[in-house]
Amino acid sequence: MTDDAAEKPRTLVGERVPVRIGLVGCGVVGTGILQLLRDNRRAIEARLGAPIEVVAIAVRDASKARDEIVPSELVTEDALSIATHPDVDVVVEVMGGIEVAGAVVKKALEEGKHVVTANKALLAEEGDALLELAEARRVDLYFEAAVAGGIPILRVLREGLASDRIVALRGIVNGTSNYILSRMRDAGLGFATALGEAQEKGYAEADPTLDVNGGDATHKLAILATLAYGARVHPSQVHTEGIDRVSAVDMQFAERFGYVIKPLAVARPIGEGADGPRALDLRVHPALVPERSVLASIHGALNAVFVEGAMLGPCLMSGPGAGAEPTAMSVVSDIVDVGRNMLAGAHSRVPTRAFHGASLEEIPVQPIEAHRARYYLRFAVEDRAGVLARIAGVLGGFDVSIEQMVQTEDGDRKATLVMLTHEAKEGDLRMALEEIARLNYCQEPPAMLRLEDDA
Repeated sequence: MTDDAAEKPRTLVGERVPVRIGLVGCGVVGTGILQLLRDNRRAIEARLGAPIEVVAIAVRDASKARDEIVPSELVTEDALSIATHPDVDVVVEVMGGIEVAGAVVKKALEEGKHVVTANKALLAEEGDALLELAEARRVDLYFEAAVAGGIPILRVLREGLASDRIVALRGIVNGTSNYILSRMRDAGLGFATALGEAQEKGYAEADPTLDVNGGDATHKLAILATLAYGARVHPSQVHTEGIDRVSAVDMQFAERFGYVIKPLAVARPIGEGADGPRALDLRVHPALVPERSVLASIHGALNAVFVEGAMLGPCLMSGPGAGAEPTAMSVVSDIVDVGRNMLAGAHSRVPTRAFHGASLEEIPVQPIEAHRARYYLRFAVEDRAGVLARIAGVLGGFDVSIEQMVQTEDGDRKATLVMLTHEAKEGDLRMALEEIARLNYCQEPPAMLRLEDDA
């Protein structure tokens, strides 16, 4: 296709002809998309004003047995051919990964085709370049399903809150982590047992690394922070900790103090002024939230995003964060939006990142050492005189004061000390914990979790 042709995406103004899609990836989500397009065909066409027609499907292995809803005559193993297919208006990428998926998305945009994707890793790593290419080619790149599955949080940030200023955003955006921590609390399971149960029930992949180490949530937070604050955010800028540091005993002590441990993604502006925030606080980690908190009530594999607007105030959205049906719903809703733009001849009417590309800023991200919060600390120590005083002295020397403390005797001259601190600077606390870990009566590295009292 020539550059001239690529610069003129197909429009459907005044016509009632199909919006033609090419599907890249036909696993659980891709099959769910085909089922949704079939089952809700009449309602979708009535809302869009035109039918949606699948004209090509790319898969990794065409010989694999598939659901009967997948038309075999449309199947190819050449994913890149979908991006150049002359009859495709919208490329729908749900294959996952970065290398092949990125090549398909980039080629589709270069060819003047609209793109809908559910690929949060691709968007977090290469989103800026792809979105700028979409703007240059005057085509749409939509990605609602990339964050929190069926929760329409990106539409809310992009359109519903277009006139507001976001003062806080906190969320549980990884269902696997939330399921594991929920089971650890409710059933008293250890981390490994809860993870195994999640895998058996299909809530966790065979390789759950991205879920349990926080990587998946970090990709999503990078996208959310861009839409909330107009910032160019790369996942490497987000401080990330996994849930594998949480033990069953931490769950028990948290409950004793009136808290629940949840896997949080946090974004908030620092030093907000007329010209925007001076910096951003971006973190992904397990945290103690008050039992009365709305996020404490989000159980199992559910996701939730709490947004606070300067004018709106607090707002909570919750629902399934993964699965074929919720993800397919978000993908097809994006296809409908793209189709509406095609029918109206109004591509990119709403900036995909909520802010026009030229307005996006490089906003510094606050180092984790500068973060101030209350903390949960757990020490496994020898049960002997002077240990508590020594630990308290080290903490005090770094300006960390104790608010509450519990000590349990574990037998065999061993004890567990658990503390909640007053607000402290994390850099100071980290130095104190490093010194405490070197004391000869500490039997394992100290455990530290942050408190999010406003969650």
